[in-house]
Amino acid sequence: MIPENILSKYNPTLKTYKVGQLIFEEGTNAKFFYQIKKGKVKVFNLSEDGKEVLHAYFKDGDSFGAPALIANFKRPARAETIEKSSIYTLSRELFMQILAKNSDIHLELTAKICQRLHFKSLLIKEVSLYPPEHRIITLLNHLKEKSNYQKKYEVQLTRQEISNLTGLRVETVIKAVKKLEKRNLLTLTNRKIYI
Repeated sequence: MIPENILSKYNPTLKTYKVGQLIFEEGTNAKFFYQIKKGKVKVFNLSEDGKEVLHAYFKDGDSFGAPALIANFKRPARAETIEKSSIYTLSRELFMQILAKNSDIHLELTAKICQRLHFKSLLIKEVSLYPPEHRIITLLNHLKEKSNYQKKYEVQLTRQEISNLTGLRVETVIKAVKKLEKRNLLTLTNRKIYI
């Protein structure tokens, strides 16, 4: 999100995280900006019975956790690595300086936050109103559109990750994906989903 040449001027800390390492906890104060140099992170809530409600996945170059930092509210979810990751951290004060001095970065970040809000609105509608097949194909079409892919798009999510994003059980996702394949809305090759 923030170009490394600009980020480096503010001396960010680059920390290496192991797989499954917690970055921040739900309900904590937002003190740092995070940007992934290399790796993958999930942002989610955890219910009392251990069920995950997934909000998003982030990968190389993505930033996460900015809304709570900008608006100065407690973290509404937790963040955890899902593979070994190198992540830049920058204090709230320095992050706000970058935004104040770089209107193009500020606008790009605002656009990203709006895109994520749009995606959350889409998921809420799907989970509330539609059957499993509709939820899944809407999610996959959104991912394809977001990637600007014109031809066959290989879905980078596991069945478990699709389950976490759509609020469905893994077994339901597996059955729904097979139904979507029979309706020629997607293809399966070597357990990979293409749309």
